[in-house]
Amino acid sequence: MSDEKFNLLGVNITATDYQRSVDRIIESAKSRQTLGVSALAVHGVMTGVMDDKHRHRLNDLEMIVPDGQPVRWAINLLHGQQLRDRVYGPNLMLKTCEAAALHGIPIFLFGGKQELLDRLEGELIKQFPDLIVADTLPSKFRRVSQQEKMEIIQEINSSGAGITFVGLGCPRQEVWTYEFKDHLKMPVLAVGAAFNFHAGLLDQAPEFFQNWGLEWLYRLMKEPVRLWQRYLLLNPYYVLLVSLQMLGIRKFNPEDTTKPEGEVLYG
Repeated sequence: MSDEKFNLLGVNITATDYQRSVDRIIESAKSRQTLGVSALAVHGVMTGVMDDKHRHRLNDLEMIVPDGQPVRWAINLLHGQQLRDRVYGPNLMLKTCEAAALHGIPIFLFGGKQELLDRLEGELIKQFPDLIVADTLPSKFRRVSQQEKMEIIQEINSSGAGITFVGLGCPRQEVWTYEFKDHLKMPVLAVGAAFNFHAGLLDQAPEFFQNWGLEWLYRLMKEPVRLWQRYLLLNPYYVLLVSLQMLGIRKFNPEDTTKPEGEVLYG
């Protein structure tokens, strides 16, 4: 395992594990280097497959870890890798916080409502007493102006944080990471539902569902109206496309993207 990137339906996935991911994040935090990180399951990969501009954003991130078991399985199957486990975004967040506490690296929490962030901060400090939360900033739940973007950048940079966690949901958080990471000079981790999980506001799927790649089914049972199209349509399409790539019937070129013109500026 060398942290090499592998083509999955045109999206570059990093073949890595928890320890290597955390080590790279901490190293980048210490050296103040830009590092855009996202943990993608099937839905996240498919957002890039179906939108060449978003695929450009994803492939511009320095590290996309295989969050979902089906993503890990596909990398192993298509490229002969031997990834023994996925790199689940919520777990990656906790392991990164543990390492940040050990190394004295302050973190910044961006996204969601202030009530969520306050609760999340409290739960993280309860679990990692030495963790320093430099500051938090809630989402505006809309697109922001260029001036507002610069204010967000200034607030994060002046906070003293060495790592920023973003919880805006997929694909907004990946767009945000793409647009902000080069201005922050620190690791920026898009971790999605991890904020709600660790704040105790949303149940995680039982271990059985997670291990067998059925977390989507658990979430579908919890929120059928909101999620049925995402899972019942995208999951079979994903399996079909992976099969076509494996058989060589369809080629997927990670360079076949369109650079977005202008910025979406989620906040």
